[in-house]
Amino acid sequence: QVQLVESGGGLVQAGDSLRLSCAASGRTFSNYGLGWFRRAPGKEREFVSAINWSGDVRYYADSVKGRFTISRDNAKNTVYLQMNSLKPEDPAVYYCATRSRYGSRPRSSDEYSNWGQGTQVTVSS
Repeated sequence: QVQLVESGGGLVQAGDSLRLSCAASGRTFSNYGLGWFRRAPGKEREFVSAINWSGDVRYYADSVKGRFTISRDNAKNTVYLQMNSLKPEDPAVYYCATRSRYGSRPRSSDEYSNWGQGTQVTVSS
């Protein structure tokens, strides 16, 4: 099992930036692909971004492409989500999760087995 703890959420104004972090403990961090998902009130959980085990392949939802950047530091067992130009439609609880390094569907939440508790992002317009 891998334990994940997100941090970095908060209240910002539209156009501002936030960097979310997700620290992992437990099994070897570099064995896993990682993803960020979010859930807004009254909506289903949606894919935001994912990164493969080595950090050289990244995936983004169309809604965040060009504004968000995912990265990982395997030495620190941490994955990051840099969020720039935040919009009023971005507020949600953001979750990080792990998936097998051999997984083939990085955008599907079904492929992820370990989830953090989430961190709240609020954007005021």
